[in-house]
Amino acid sequence: MTEPAIPRHTPGAPCWVSLMVHGLAATQDFYRALFGWEFRPGPGQLGPYVRAVLDGKEVAGIGQLPPDRHLPVAWTPYFATEDADVTAESIRSHGGTIGVGPLDADHAGRMAIGSDPSGAVFGIWQAAAHLGTAIAGTHGTPAWNELMTRETATVSKFYQAVFGYEVEPDASADPDDYLTLRLEGRPVAALRGVGKALPRDRGPHWMTYFEVEDTDASARTVQELGGHVLQAPEEGPNGRVATVADPEGAVFTIVRSTR
Repeated sequence: MTEPAIPRHTPGAPCWVSLMVHGLAATQDFYRALFGWEFRPGPGQLGPYVRAVLDGKEVAGIGQLPPDRHLPVAWTPYFATEDADVTAESIRSHGGTIGVGPLDADHAGRMAIGSDPSGAVFGIWQAAAHLGTAIAGTHGTPAWNELMTRETATVSKFYQAVFGYEVEPDASADPDDYLTLRLEGRPVAALRGVGKALPRDRGPHWMTYFEVEDTDASARTVQELGGHVLQAPEEGPNGRVATVADPEGAVFTIVRSTR
């Protein structure tokens, strides 16, 4: 019996998350212990790179920065596109920038890394052999992506223009400046305006949420493994959440979802 084919991600939908670090082996050990990930080699155009897998299905990527590159260590979401070159040009024409690519990643697909007009970094992915994250809804899988920015009014127009999102204000959200991004009526990501609460050392950035079985237990595990709990576990609108950082400082949110 053959496994069902992995469906292609809708253009504009988050399809992958990737992390660039200085210590690849130590980072693999951290996420293996936290999420149960195993690893297999991935495309190496930008240096050593591995793909994390759960039950044989790929969920995320981790690469190694060159020793002389002192870039922020952060999780980066990738959004699906049917044509990376066209989307890259659209990003530029609507006030964003392209820092890497577009370029081919072996036979896996074509990618670029850019930033929106506020400076928040994200990637785009034109799938070929590699379609992106292939499993969801279980411990260790990406669950959600949120842009943390000063205000959403301006930047929402950029994401609407580039990816064709429908934008829906959420009156029940806290804070009030919260927009849900939808594709074909389905929520795929969100923009959260936090004003002066935005960390000065990070600026606008995308926050990746990972599903966990037990938020409190996972937060304790993060600390035991040398990471940090930045926001203690608490109940949120869609589950119990905590904001944490791995030993190299990559910030992410863990959530026991109630969706």
